[in-house]
Amino acid sequence: MTFSGLFVPLITPFTDRDEPAYDVLARLAAEALDAGASGIVALGTTAEPATLTPAERRSVVQVCAEVCLDRGAPLIVGTGGNSTADSERELAALDPRAAGALTVVPYYTKPSPAGVIEHFRRLASISPVPLVIYNVPHRTGRPLDAPTLCSLAELPNVAGFKHAVGAVDETTVAFLAAAAQRTAVLSGDDLFTAPLLALGARGAVPTCANVATEACVTLVAAWRDGRIDVARRCGDALVEPARALFAEPNPVVVKAVLAAQGRIPSATVRLPLLPAGHDATVAALAAFESISGDARMDAFALG
Repeated sequence: MTFSGLFVPLITPFTDRDEPAYDVLARLAAEALDAGASGIVALGTTAEPATLTPAERRSVVQVCAEVCLDRGAPLIVGTGGNSTADSERELAALDPRAAGALTVVPYYTKPSPAGVIEHFRRLASISPVPLVIYNVPHRTGRPLDAPTLCSLAELPNVAGFKHAVGAVDETTVAFLAAAAQRTAVLSGDDLFTAPLLALGARGAVPTCANVATEACVTLVAAWRDGRIDVARRCGDALVEPARALFAEPNPVVVKAVLAAQGRIPSATVRLPLLPAGHDATVAALAAFESISGDARMDAFALG
């Protein structure tokens, strides 16, 4: 399985009573795919999986799998943690309709690079689906250098990476130069999606796509097709929306925007997250509203 294009990391919508709104989740998944997304990510960071019960996580995956199956689109499911044995058990129980498993670099325990490689070697050897390694050092506390990332890319049943290091740094440049032709690197940082696509990433998993799916689809497609002028204009126009969504911890602002737009029943998040503040919500709404009136977005008509 090769992963490329735009994958939307869906939120988990809640009702005012703090219950998952599965019917709304199904609608959001369908809308994303109908707007041109290549696939869906369920139970990524944006879905608040840490505060969902095991039963709720299973239901989220079931809802997304049904929508993806109906539309012939791949579903990547977030699974695993910082225990290799527990991660193996989670992978063994993965919904068979999943096309890939988004597996995070072990967090908190800070294993050595050799330990990280062995962790993923074990997981890849037993996983029923290809792994997409989630490299997000500001959350895991375990940065990886380019040689380690390249070694991971060589493991059988590792299909790619969600790369979210918060910068276009030396490691990112070296890794993409060495491995972009042989593994699927997906940008996991909204603000750095355009630069990573320019460096050879095959797609993206941006939070922005929950709100502006078509714009994100066009951005990815423009870089893929070599329409550089269009790609730059799209990327420039998405900078302020990307910055606005991360003014507070993800996904509180994107849920506030979706609630204000009437697309989800409430902006509810679960502790320890708190709802987005008024100023952050207003700023994010303005940033997304500006997209439709931005001259740079006329490029989308060429998509």
